[in-house]
Amino acid sequence: MEDPEEEELLNLTLAVSASGRSERKKKGKFIPRDQYHHHYNHHIINNNNNDHNHHHHNHNNNCLSYEAKIFKLLQMREQMLRLDHHHHHHVLRAKDGGALIHLLLSTATSVDDTNLNAALDHLSDLYQTVSLTGDSVQRVVAYFADGLSARLLTRNSPFYHMLIDEPTSDEEFLAFTDLYRVSPYYQFAHFTANQAILESFEREEHRNNRALHVIDFDVPSYGFQWPSLIQSLSDKASSGNRISLRITAFGSNLKLLQDTESRLLTFAKSFSHHLVFEFQGLLRGSRVINLRKKKNETVAVNLVSYLNTLSSFIKISDTLAFVHSLNPSVVVLVEQEGGAASATAAAANSFLPRFTDALHYFAAMFDSLDDCLPLDSAERLRIERKLLGKEIKAMLNDYDVEGVDCPKYERMETWKARMESHGFVATKISSKALIQAKLLLKMRTHYCPVIQFEAEDDGGGGGGGGFRVSERDEGRAMSLGWQNRDLG
Repeated sequence: MEDPEEEELLNLTLAVSASGRSERKKKGKFIPRDQYHHHYNHHIINNNNNDHNHHHHNHNNNCLSYEAKIFKLLQMREQMLRLDHHHHHHVLRAKDGGALIHLLLSTATSVDDTNLNAALDHLSDLYQTVSLTGDSVQRVVAYFADGLSARLLTRNSPFYHMLIDEPTSDEEFLAFTDLYRVSPYYQFAHFTANQAILESFEREEHRNNRALHVIDFDVPSYGFQWPSLIQSLSDKASSGNRISLRITAFGSNLKLLQDTESRLLTFAKSFSHHLVFEFQGLLRGSRVINLRKKKNETVAVNLVSYLNTLSSFIKISDTLAFVHSLNPSVVVLVEQEGGAASATAAAANSFLPRFTDALHYFAAMFDSLDDCLPLDSAERLRIERKLLGKEIKAMLNDYDVEGVDCPKYERMETWKARMESHGFVATKISSKALIQAKLLLKMRTHYCPVIQFEAEDDGGGGGGGGFRVSERDEGRAMSLGWQNRDLG
């Protein structure tokens, strides 16, 4: 199997570095400023003309003016961060949420049109209004403002790295742990997927020698999905009926795989000795040899929040073809839900529709965190800064990189058609899985305990507040939503 994903370099519009160099966009190409000056000065020398000298002087002034605006913008951002630090409990309300969203959309339009002066002016207005400790709209817009500001720079710029603020692996792990603990977002996906895997195993118990082999493409969730499955299988195992569980997991780095293995082995040892647990970690791109170790074992493939991390439709297709070649008993697919912009290929490949889709999605995520954690929570700030904020900035700055040709979020109907085109057939989700999902939401909702459960003929995506679960595709799919927005 080919490497499903490789790190891509960003291809952005302008650069401002410590030396003050930038790039100018011209007819789809990027011209370094020193090269631009070379051509321009050559023209001046040949035409030794006061008008041209005056034009050259204005050009330099314009460049300095632009750089001055960049520095001023970054100073405003730093001032916003200092205010958040000193007034942690203060909520700014200089603009209502609707006006703030409108200003953000105007900013995104200016950035997309390469209208740099307008973009910088709008971003300056945003940084005077947003807050990382304000209400959910102020918070989410702050991270989108950072992403748009970074989009005006290249990765060569030290300011780019300051804006992106890449978390360390330990910081990201801690933020993920916080989100997993307080929100039903990941647990909904994992528990529902595990229930489908467990039911597939039970259906084949008469011929699978009580052996289950899970092939997991979701190691970036640190293996958090599997303790509940280990516990369920341990409850079923007995001295006369031992159960074998083998997890083969793909990961991007060796340490992640080793840490995941260590956590899961420790957890499994704390349960029944009648469950035989094995873990095999494989680096992505490794040659896959003899995945099926036991005769007649039940093979389950776990595709939870994985396919949308791939950069091209070819990589998605290759992955699904590989999965199909394993002849699994069940494949679990969980993805973030796209909005209206994902409905057509043309819109999905344009910046502004993708931006709007992402804004709706993350606005719902930030709003839902207010249901899970108080406003002054250090955990909430860590989740938003080190996890969700990172996703926002990455989405804004790598969507149009060369080789990236598929949207981050797509609709359920699109994923269904793609799976069917690779030979997979959808099956109904059990009533037990639906009941389990409802119970999970009741346990994981704290501050605004409004829970909804909707069948497809009740509208599926109805309104109201709080988390909701809805059946879709005649019971073959299920969505977790926040208010009017499907999250996954």
